[in-house]
Amino acid sequence: MSTHSEVMHAPVGLDHCPFMPTYGAPAVRIVRGEGCKLWDEDGNEYLDFLAGIAVVGVGHANPEIADAIAEQARTLVHVSNLYGTVPGTDVAITLDRLLGGGGQIFFTNSGAEAIECAIKLARKWGGHGRYGIVSAYGSFHGRTLGALHATGQPAKWEGFQPLPEGFRHVAWNDLAALEAAIDPSVAAVLLEPIQGEGGVHPATAEYFEGVRRLCDERGLLMIVDEIQTGLGRTGEWFGFQHFGVEPDVVTMAKALGNGMPIGACWAKRDVAAVFQPGDHGTTYGGQPLAASAARATLQILERLNAPQLAERAGAEFRHLLDTVDGVVEVRGLGLLLAAQLADGLDAKVIAADLLAQGLIVNAVSPNALRFAPPLIVSETEIAQAVDLLSAVLADHLSKA
Repeated sequence: MSTHSEVMHAPVGLDHCPFMPTYGAPAVRIVRGEGCKLWDEDGNEYLDFLAGIAVVGVGHANPEIADAIAEQARTLVHVSNLYGTVPGTDVAITLDRLLGGGGQIFFTNSGAEAIECAIKLARKWGGHGRYGIVSAYGSFHGRTLGALHATGQPAKWEGFQPLPEGFRHVAWNDLAALEAAIDPSVAAVLLEPIQGEGGVHPATAEYFEGVRRLCDERGLLMIVDEIQTGLGRTGEWFGFQHFGVEPDVVTMAKALGNGMPIGACWAKRDVAAVFQPGDHGTTYGGQPLAASAARATLQILERLNAPQLAERAGAEFRHLLDTVDGVVEVRGLGLLLAAQLADGLDAKVIAADLLAQGLIVNAVSPNALRFAPPLIVSETEIAQAVDLLSAVLADHLSKA
């Protein structure tokens, strides 16, 4: 890894930044990627242990995906969803197989749109007067108005009230609280197998098994949000598969296109059947260019046995993180991990210092770092990342 200059490229101030201030002014501008590495406009090299927030599963600038996109761009880019396409059909069939079969797919452009599809599907399925959706505090499901209210983080609701009605929230991993929240107006339960943005907190098998049982007893849909956890990241194709349950609806995005914007909502065929022509739609969802990228991505993930890659690399990464002074807990599954930091260590400051040293992670909470490297990450790259983390934490601990 190249040595970084002491002064990184000066970020553009918000007053002169061409972008709305939803993310703040960018600290660096990335111009190139390859595998698990990125380079900025000054030539500084970074080891990417965030992968675009669990998106770039098979590495930056993957040549197979690049070839698929280029060939599709020369062949057919858009025809609208009034017509079928070969790549879209191939992707839908593959996803249904990986999910266990017996379902149908609605393509979207993003995870939030996949959640919106699931919300509308649940309301149509529930029928008049049965529209409520129960989700968990600490969850994250997106930032469109419906997905935002499904998100169990009240601080994120401020400034956007009134939000759509019909959402309620309960404590995470608390089956009794969930049961108490269910009344005749509830149509569905919406949960993540691991609360990613909430701090990388996995569900327990007992919780998911209990939720499935409750949904069966009360006639509710079980919706699982796999937007961050799906497609091999946790050591299974989908996070819910760790728990031996079968959901009724599954949302996904992020890793599906390895960076191309595509998401999907899968539902069991009898649930999907409540949608009729005109009930839902999207202009670009599943268009051939994005679907071609997704098809190539899925082919690579299957060929590499992505769940096995994530399980093995994640076990090695977890083992090394457990040895680092200043890390008091490691949690997560596969290659979606969080390192809880010792008291007095500020995760945002640590993440900024790691960026300056050439390691990209993010502060998922005030005192925890999230790691979601590409699934193709090597043992050498894992060791390099842990060495950089150890050095930065040692420096901060010495000053405490």
